Amino acid sequence: MHWDAPLIPGRLVRRYKRFLADVALADGTVVTAHCPNTGSMAGCQDPGRPVLLSEATTPGRKLAYTWELIDVDGTWVGINTARANGLVAEALEAGRIPELAGFHTLRREVPYGERSRIDLLLDGPEGPTYVEVKNTTLAEGETARFPDAVTERGTKHMGELARVVRKGARAAVVFLVHRGDTTRFSPADAIDPVYGKALRAAARAGVMVLPYRAVAGPDGVEVTCRLPAAL
Repeated sequence: MHWDAPLIPGRLVRRYKRFLADVALADGTVVTAHCPNTGSMAGCQDPGRPVLLSEATTPGRKLAYTWELIDVDGTWVGINTARANGLVAEALEAGRIPELAGFHTLRREVPYGERSRIDLLLDGPEGPTYVEVKNTTLAEGETARFPDAVTERGTKHMGELARVVRKGARAAVVFLVHRGDTTRFSPADAIDPVYGKALRAAARAGVMVLPYRAVAGPDGVEVTCRLPAAL
């Protein structure tokens, strides 16, 4: 994925109220940007770090900027969770996720389960494949971890994916590891052991666990390779 327009550099002043971030631009101007991430963003919200913003093109939008990337020790990390589904869909259509190849159609945000929506629904000769996408920014050393905060919603989704597999469909959870400095994936049991338990139960039920690394930078974001998962 290439950015629609060049990103705007700055330095993070602070993130607050979950969805807001003050950023100092190169000319010293401090702007308030939308922070499209509901997690704790542990390790990805330290004041003073370089960040990159996109500028809104929607007329009349309250906040003119959206926070896209932050530099963590020399690695750009993609914090915009709204990008994850599109990046995975793009990778699927380009054949970069072979475990899910062979589909004919791809639909987004399809209702299923108990008042839920699946991120991506693939239809193919083997029937439907339900794909949940999780933007992953937390890292401990070279290990990417998810989640970075307790997620009851994420736990619910793992149970729903396991149920669709038991009914005869295929299902997968793609952890989009939105940083290029990790070599493996593992659930963040120290943060949310209930989610870790649900993920393992889903894997035992037949849900595919697919961590894929995405390398981000000022030119764009590219899904590169699958990471080994230690469950």
